[in-house]
Amino acid sequence: MSRLSKFFKREPNFIIDPDEVFLDSKNLPRFDTHQFEGRFEKPISWSTFFILALLAFIIGIFLLYRIWGLQVTHGDLYRNISENNSLKHDILIAPRGIIYDRNDNILVSNQFEKNEYDFPKRIYADKPGFSHLLGFVKYPAKDSSGFYYEENYEAQDGMEKYLNEILAGKNGLKIIEKDAESKVISESLIEKSVAGENARLAIDARIQTKMYGEIAALAERVGFRAGVGIIIDVNNGEILAMISFPEFNSQIMTNGEQITIIKSYLENKKKPFLNRAISGLYTPGSVIKPFLAFAALEENIISPNKTITSTGKLIVPNPYFPDQPSIFYDWKAHGAVDMRHALAVSSNVYFYEIGGGFENQPGLGIEKMEKYLKMFGFGASTLTGITNEEVGIIPNPEWKKKTFNGEPWRLGDTYNTAIGQYGAQVTPIQVVRAIAAIANGGTLVEPNFLKQATTTAPKGKKIGGNPEHYQIVREGMRLSVTEGTSKGLDVPYVKIAGKTGTAQLGSTKQLVNSWTAGFFPYENPGYAYLVVMESGPQSNLTGATFVMRQVVDWIAIYTPEYFKVE
Repeated sequence: MSRLSKFFKREPNFIIDPDEVFLDSKNLPRFDTHQFEGRFEKPISWSTFFILALLAFIIGIFLLYRIWGLQVTHGDLYRNISENNSLKHDILIAPRGIIYDRNDNILVSNQFEKNEYDFPKRIYADKPGFSHLLGFVKYPAKDSSGFYYEENYEAQDGMEKYLNEILAGKNGLKIIEKDAESKVISESLIEKSVAGENARLAIDARIQTKMYGEIAALAERVGFRAGVGIIIDVNNGEILAMISFPEFNSQIMTNGEQITIIKSYLENKKKPFLNRAISGLYTPGSVIKPFLAFAALEENIISPNKTITSTGKLIVPNPYFPDQPSIFYDWKAHGAVDMRHALAVSSNVYFYEIGGGFENQPGLGIEKMEKYLKMFGFGASTLTGITNEEVGIIPNPEWKKKTFNGEPWRLGDTYNTAIGQYGAQVTPIQVVRAIAAIANGGTLVEPNFLKQATTTAPKGKKIGGNPEHYQIVREGMRLSVTEGTSKGLDVPYVKIAGKTGTAQLGSTKQLVNSWTAGFFPYENPGYAYLVVMESGPQSNLTGATFVMRQVVDWIAIYTPEYFKVE
């Protein structure tokens, strides 16, 4: 074998490099191996294929594991996260207006506690005697997902409800962007919340607190079930104080957390939720006499100087049974009294006769009595915007027929109505407003909770009448303080005109309501007052007049400006 043939002899599996085939072609001009269509490739080995397949299998298993974890093992978690990855509209609860008294003392304010509420918490003055006046609210409420199903404060009672249009603000709106883990990414304000307007009440918090304290103390010491106190401006109707005892706690009711205490309020027989100043119905007793005295003068049925003798009782003959006369008792024998003194000593016999008539003395009769009592505002509402105010009852023949299964009206019914007994039912706010009309000379002012501009001209409904007749009644009420049943209010620092009343309760008459009502200063009336102590023992000699005496003594020292005669 030649050396050349030996050189070209190859092993059977020997791979020929293309460069060997085109060894000489490389020397050709413009030679380019990339111009050829075909390529010379090596086949993939089994080991490489196995490694790639194994790698693909491992990746597949890993992906299946991850899918299982996402869909099955942690499916609920990631679904919740996904749902929270969104844009959400959020309500901005507007703060309510602040409530001040007439001297700019804060009675109701706001306090923002971020960790407890998403809105300002309502804070009520930590003073007794204000709950019925101020009321309370229910907070906005949201469900477990954070959605507000009640977006506003819900006013429940008192000034919170009465002044809600003023106090309530306007809620705002914002958009909150959250990531998949419910973390806040950004907040965008859409509409800014607007706070409610502030309100300045006519109430003097100092007098309110003092009056409540005296009513509560007497009730606990003597055994009265409840009590009411009111002081009102006779010219513009501004309410200086309005108390109802017992009361609840506005803060507890608003927070709504102390269920045991709230339950005790509901179960309390003394009815602490009843605002007795405007919703309590009472037999007035003798505090009704000034209005019937005025009616008798207006109807000219008696001269103010004519006397009527009280022997302690009025005996009315019975034409059918002469030995069984009807007897109507006075609380004592007063002797001969004219109108002024009859008011001063509160003679029942005198008012029996001018109310129902007796012998040669004509009486008003129930129709005219009803007419004048309505003229002074009884049997009607006194406040605008107060939904739970009672209007009371002025008894008449029609009322008796409906109430007592068709029974006719009798003379005795007229007598008893003339002294504020029988079926008469009034509210304290009605009585004090009527007293204010006596004081200002015939204007029924509208009770006003808000502080207004000072005025000396009475604002309200003119009821008319002879000014001299108002003066006679005022003189009788002044005489009650200097010589009569209101003598406990005869103080050196201010002249007060007053009228007391004692209304017997129930068939046994073992309990009484104790009243005092009047005005001051006598020379130039500025304020009318009222105190009624509810359901106390008849044997007790301390009542409403005692409470008012403590109040006027305090006013003389701490707020003497209310006694100034201008």
